[in-house]
Amino acid sequence: MTISGHLQELNGLPVFDFPDSDAAVELPDAASVAWRVSTPTYCDPGQEQWEQAFARFLATVDTARVRALVVGGWDEAYDTSSAQIVTALIAANNRLTGLRAIFLGDMGFEDCEISWIQQSDVTPLLTAYPQLQEFGVRGGSELAFPAIHHSGLRTLVVESGGLGAQVVRGVVGSDLPSLENLELWLGTDEYGGDSTVGDLEPLLAGTGFPALRRLGLRNSVIQDEIAAAVASAPVVARLERLDLSMGVLTDEGAAALLAGQPLTHLAHLDLSHHYLSEEMSERVVDTLAPHGVTVDVGDAQEPEDDGDGEIYRYVAVAE
Repeated sequence: MTISGHLQELNGLPVFDFPDSDAAVELPDAASVAWRVSTPTYCDPGQEQWEQAFARFLATVDTARVRALVVGGWDEAYDTSSAQIVTALIAANNRLTGLRAIFLGDMGFEDCEISWIQQSDVTPLLTAYPQLQEFGVRGGSELAFPAIHHSGLRTLVVESGGLGAQVVRGVVGSDLPSLENLELWLGTDEYGGDSTVGDLEPLLAGTGFPALRRLGLRNSVIQDEIAAAVASAPVVARLERLDLSMGVLTDEGAAALLAGQPLTHLAHLDLSHHYLSEEMSERVVDTLAPHGVTVDVGDAQEPEDDGDGEIYRYVAVAE
């Protein structure tokens, strides 16, 4: 799996690409769409840079009515961090007074591979926008997320091919009393994903995030260990949706999940992109579906053999 396209929706609003300076396009009502401001990651000399496009956006759109903002590509995103973008967004907080959602780094693989996207400390954005309800970021390289307090955030999504342990600890150690939906793409150590189940312990213990109802621990090379930990995790009892998709889940992890606490209270369990046998996939569905749980097992992935007897299993999104 690769990330080939761009976001189509944010915070319940369809994404609209803010047009180039020479494009004659009728603009929608400022509050009716999620505005995507983006420039090519490979810019020619003299081509409009992201900060210039954003300045033009602020001068063109009724900023007080903007509800959602998607940051797409910026010049040399594979080599230049998002720090300048973060700074520009913070400087506009007195104008984007109605902003409720931000997604930072909406780039497909043709723009910039997920592991190449250079991020930065993104938490100042949350401080600058205390009314923010939804925040998402793509790319784990140089990403920082020290523990933070934010009373209004309801959805937090961090997409990566490898999420550093320090970032994971910062997220799960944050004080987010309104958080309902948390999604972490943990990735693989080949791309910086060095977190362990121990780093998730405060989250799994259920001591933080009292409003949490939807949890995604996705795209992980240690998916079996995560499944085993989730099997006895107190946080699961209050979840409506559990997402362990995109990783290298095998029969061992699925068996541990079924042997743990009951999951029959869930509305949805997502295990898609897995390495389960057909028998185990059927067992998961047969155990939970009669209780009204929608179980997504998708298609099984085939391990690869390097010819020397070494078996490789891959997460859905890495590079």
